[in-house]
Amino acid sequence: MLHRLLPAALLLALPARADITLPKLFANNMVLQQKTSVALWGGAEPGERVTVTAGWAKQPVQTTADAQGHWLVRLPTAKAGGPYTLTFQGKNRLTVQNVLLGEVWLCGGQSNMVFPISRRPGSSSYSGVVNEAAVKPRAHYPQIRMFTVTTQTAAEPQRDVPGGSWAVCSPETVGEFSAVAYFFAQEIYERTHVPIGLINATWGGTPAEAWMRREVLEADPELRPLVERYQRGLDTYPQDYAAYQTARQQYRAQQAANPQLRLPAPKEPLGPTSNKAPYRNYNAMIHPLVPYALRGVIWYQGETNAERGYQYRRLFPALIRSWRQEWGRPELPFYFVQIAPHRSARPELREAQLLTMQTVPRTGMAVITDAGDSLDIHPRNKQVVGHRLAQWALAREYGETQRPYSGPIYERMQPENGRLRLRFKHADGGLVAQGGPLREFLVAGPDSVFHPAQARIEGRELVVWSPAVQQPVAVRFAWKPVPFPNLYNAAGLPASPFRTDQWRRR
Repeated sequence: MLHRLLPAALLLALPARADITLPKLFANNMVLQQKTSVALWGGAEPGERVTVTAGWAKQPVQTTADAQGHWLVRLPTAKAGGPYTLTFQGKNRLTVQNVLLGEVWLCGGQSNMVFPISRRPGSSSYSGVVNEAAVKPRAHYPQIRMFTVTTQTAAEPQRDVPGGSWAVCSPETVGEFSAVAYFFAQEIYERTHVPIGLINATWGGTPAEAWMRREVLEADPELRPLVERYQRGLDTYPQDYAAYQTARQQYRAQQAANPQLRLPAPKEPLGPTSNKAPYRNYNAMIHPLVPYALRGVIWYQGETNAERGYQYRRLFPALIRSWRQEWGRPELPFYFVQIAPHRSARPELREAQLLTMQTVPRTGMAVITDAGDSLDIHPRNKQVVGHRLAQWALAREYGETQRPYSGPIYERMQPENGRLRLRFKHADGGLVAQGGPLREFLVAGPDSVFHPAQARIEGRELVVWSPAVQQPVAVRFAWKPVPFPNLYNAAGLPASPFRTDQWRRR
């Protein structure tokens, strides 16, 4: 009897491949990149003919599912507009409605990009933006849509994201939008009146390596140990996790007995589903998005890598290059946020981000040294962050070439009668000291000992000196976890922290 039931049971267990299926991204309210060739893909029975009809296109396009049941078509898109309908016809028929053509931006990173407009009940991390009460009633932007990828990890690259849907921006929905992404999109929409699609693939507490393809990490001798350590740790994870739980209980008991103790908390080992592990977030949340057509990427991450600033010099550019390779866009615009002042931040990480902007083409960096919180790693003023990212996009991608988009960036230095003269890029209109004398400058002599310095603005240049240093050779600016600098350009954009030396931490 059992042998007669077995074939039927096996048939029931096999996935039904006769019907066309679509990734979760291809759903009602989606936004597709305008004026390009977009990829549309899905599943079907092997050999099944698939016809795709778009409301803006004169002719449908056709393809045939391969031996694995995968199919992909490329479809030219018109200029921004809609709503349109997309129809997928095979043995079944699927219709996607309310489709807009516009500008699609991938929004990546960790908790400061996750940070929503509204406070999340019970969350100490996501306390809502400072101007939430004013923002939400005005959020009538039906042409701004956001697809938020459900968080998940995977050991191998996936063909579809774990979940998500396109939300149309309104006062009722905007509360769960990424605040940085929303303010970025709002400003671009107000200037261009073009629909904006935001794909929000973010997860709090994640390092950059979690968002990178495993092969990219393994191919770099300096990054390969990130994977090797993780793989070794998986072998001993049950014992390591048990030891961690014991250590955590002891830590809590010690803290309860003496709250004044400032002991380091035990560090949880990286397990098979950890969102801090290398490559696993990429597999589940980024790989399935390729090759969805994008205008560019905005990125806010780095806090979890803050203790590894020198490694980030290599890690972050590698991430950018790998995403560009995967999308087949060698100069895919990639605009990011320099981490805010906070007691856990490190100047070496900000420096790595600055170096990335200076060495990797088609990147830009929003400086927010004036929008941090020394006690809260999630500063609530996200409007200024979105605004400064938008300046880069408007100037570089949307034709507003005269728009200032960067604060002063240190360029070069020369000695001058016991003082140092510094010149800056992006200082059009001159340098500006906001709110009093310039702060946060240090100088050092050949002994590499730094002393507080005075600074004076002379047009696009600064003269820096200290009575304690007779022969200055190096300058540092805002070089600490929580600086309070006040150097800007005439456009009101703050200068990036920098140093002129390459000495290791002192």
